[in-house]
Amino acid sequence: MELSLFSILGIGFILGIKHAIEPDHVIAVSTIATQSKKLWRSSLAGVFWGIGHTATLFIIGVIIILMKGDIPEKWAMSLEFLVGIMLVYLGITTILSFKNLHIQKHEHDREVHKHHPKNVSYFKSTFIGFVHGLAGSGAMVLLTMSTVNSALEGAVYILIFGAGTVIGMLFFTTLIGIPFVLSSKKLSLNKFLTQVTGGISTVFGIYYMYNLGISEGLFKLWMQ
Repeated sequence: MELSLFSILGIGFILGIKHAIEPDHVIAVSTIATQSKKLWRSSLAGVFWGIGHTATLFIIGVIIILMKGDIPEKWAMSLEFLVGIMLVYLGITTILSFKNLHIQKHEHDREVHKHHPKNVSYFKSTFIGFVHGLAGSGAMVLLTMSTVNSALEGAVYILIFGAGTVIGMLFFTTLIGIPFVLSSKKLSLNKFLTQVTGGISTVFGIYYMYNLGISEGLFKLWMQ
């Protein structure tokens, strides 16, 4: 017995939530969460990631479905490789963020207050989601085409899947943001957590590129 469209969309929503918590997604958004001094800002970073991610999947996915085409393996893997480059970049910039931090001292009533302003970039969160969506568009199209019967159903499925990724990332960026928010007034602890996050992103990004390039043969495909 075939699943109803409602059931298919429900499954798409659940898969979207699951998709949001893949390691490369969580690690990338964690580098944004390190900049948060307020939990709601960290949560919004996840929402904007989801918006960027869904926008790319929807635009590219619908175009490919309408054209009844596919993304060649070489290009699909190359787009995935961009994720590794982005993770390394995010990791290094996160590690260096404290070196570029200007601590301003203000003396009020004989007390010295140290301020280290940090602002969450929602544009950056959206861009990270955009890159992740670009990299995952090939797999998304294959999943959609094997699940639905028409381009319209495919478009709705991608949007529902995207809504799931937004909800999933909203939840996890909120959790990830908690230690950074709690440590925001403890500079040494906040610096340690930030640099650990940056280190994880850098190492994972290098591993990600190595796995794609060497283990899965992307470099050989480039040379053909």
